[in-house]
Amino acid sequence: MTTTLPAYDEVVARYEPVIGLETHVELGTNTKMFCGCPTDFGGEPNTRVCPVCLGLPGSLPVANKAAIEATIRIGLALNCSIAEWCRFARKNYFYPDMPKDFQISQYDEPLCFDGYLDVEVGGELVRIGVERVHLEEDTGKTLHVGGATGRIHGATESLVDYNRAGIPLVEIVTKPVPGTGALAPDVARAYVTELRDVLRSLGVSDVRMEEGSLRCDVNTSLNLPGEEWGTRTETKNVNSLRSVERAVRSEMLRQAAVLDAGGKITQETRHFHEDTGDTTPGRSKETATDYRYFPEPDLVPLAPDTAWVAELKAALPELPRLHRRRLQQDWGLSDLDMQSVLNAGAVELIEATIAAGATPAAARKWWLGELSRRANEAGIELADVGATPAQVAELQGLVDAGKLNDKLARTVLEGVVAGEGSPTEIMANRNLEVVSDTGALTAAVDEAIAANPEVADKIRSGKVAAAGALVGAVMKTTRGQADAKTVRELILERLGAQG
Repeated sequence: MTTTLPAYDEVVARYEPVIGLETHVELGTNTKMFCGCPTDFGGEPNTRVCPVCLGLPGSLPVANKAAIEATIRIGLALNCSIAEWCRFARKNYFYPDMPKDFQISQYDEPLCFDGYLDVEVGGELVRIGVERVHLEEDTGKTLHVGGATGRIHGATESLVDYNRAGIPLVEIVTKPVPGTGALAPDVARAYVTELRDVLRSLGVSDVRMEEGSLRCDVNTSLNLPGEEWGTRTETKNVNSLRSVERAVRSEMLRQAAVLDAGGKITQETRHFHEDTGDTTPGRSKETATDYRYFPEPDLVPLAPDTAWVAELKAALPELPRLHRRRLQQDWGLSDLDMQSVLNAGAVELIEATIAAGATPAAARKWWLGELSRRANEAGIELADVGATPAQVAELQGLVDAGKLNDKLARTVLEGVVAGEGSPTEIMANRNLEVVSDTGALTAAVDEAIAANPEVADKIRSGKVAAAGALVGAVMKTTRGQADAKTVRELILERLGAQG
């Protein structure tokens, strides 16, 4: 039976949403969390494994120091306290992608705790509390084949790839976030976006959601104003920023329909469907008791040295939100202009283009104009459009030097995106350089004057604005390669007019 969902405005008028996010981040270490196996993405299934990450009898784990350091740096960037003493625990559950039938994680003693991350939504600053940042190992990957959806339902068989099992995984858990009202989906997306930028600035992960190195579980509940928080659901493994926003909105609508009909919300995990934007039931949500946590007997406790933690804190890079504010001032942008840059995902690209020699205005023009248009048409990220910041800066340099005009530069850019080489090489190979030699242009100017006698007479009589028509004629003859300024000067000179 199909349930008619209420309008979103009606939902936020009657109910108060509470959201929370659990984000899993695969760290970019060279080796796995408790063994020396490589962590590169891809590879033939079950080729990057060893007795330790496969959980074979007699194997013993050894903690990865680089992963511990990365986790502490994440905690510090999120304004967390760092535990003076903590330990790993065994989290028991019996999935085929868990080689040991338990996961080495942290339970009641996380490495980092009680922090926050500020995000900007609708011009307002929203503080998202961070409950904990803890370190664990990732699971393997189960592939369901023989069905139409890639899920277990309808599949004829399931295959397990343990290459990912044991990769260092950081889980960042927010505190419940009430009071966001209609902006709840936007706040969720803004948080994951800002968190991704923080992690990227730290260099601890490539945070590629499409490859699973950043995965988000979205918790959502509704309650009537003034009443206790409602029962939450957990939408698992949401794999894009847009889908984080859609998952919150979808659950708000679904839960409101259930509550409006007099039903009760079941605490459960749910699957998000990218094609429809809907969620469907997964399984009943386990409690900590179901996992039967107990201290990991094969690993010693962690006791980070306070001097080491202080050293890591002092070496933290400028955080993205502050970095963006500084760039906005340096580039002379309004809040609206900076928001356009953020929406296009162009901050780092523009910054790198400026570092390569372009002005802020020129860099922003190319990335938010021609290149952004191409990315939108192709349905790809701006960074994947086919041009690098260095190439864009080189292209603008050719314009500044008078070797290309804007029209020719766009033609050269087509070649850059197509992979034909550098802007300078493409300009030479396609013979696109601006012609500014007066000797080469005189014949084209005389031809335009002869073909347009009435326009020429106007110019001779002092109406120099009419020269634009003759400039256009010359540009057409020279396929846009004539230097317009030089052409105008020649026209006025040949007709005895003053510019």
